[in-house]
Amino acid sequence: MSDETTNGAVAPAAEAAGPAFSVEKIYVKDVSFEVPGAPAIFSENVQPELQLNLNQRVQRLNENVFEVVLGVTLTCKAGDKTAYVAEVQQAGIFGLVGLEAQAVDVLLGTQCPNILFPYVRQLVSDLVQAGGFPPFFLQPINFDALYAETVRQRQAQADNGGELANSEPAGNA
Repeated sequence: MSDETTNGAVAPAAEAAGPAFSVEKIYVKDVSFEVPGAPAIFSENVQPELQLNLNQRVQRLNENVFEVVLGVTLTCKAGDKTAYVAEVQQAGIFGLVGLEAQAVDVLLGTQCPNILFPYVRQLVSDLVQAGGFPPFFLQPINFDALYAETVRQRQAQADNGGELANSEPAGNA
């Protein structure tokens, strides 16, 4: 495929190709694993309770580049004691060129966290197992449904006189 030229100049590739979505980089932004009651916690014979907290942040780096951070905090309690806490912030830098604002918002709220999630799942599983506990596998998450709920909340906020309806993309989890 040849680049189009205008007055002898080569057209920018992004403009010639039309709308584009790209993964520029995927990286671990922050990781923490704690076993506050070790080694006594390993002799506890109590059914563990797990609490999962999921969050997402979006930051615009420039006009067409965004950082998306998918954060997971997994807390395991054994009775009234904390067995372990695993915290992972998996990040990615994504390029979105030639897309309407609504399409950018949808991609940042659905596709980007879907791309990051397998990395989070693997890292959490590895941390828990390396901490001396049975492996924990995060179940699949429907980011499309989470995004739809976020849109519904934005609309409700806008209907109540809020200003979130036209705000900058901010994630959905």
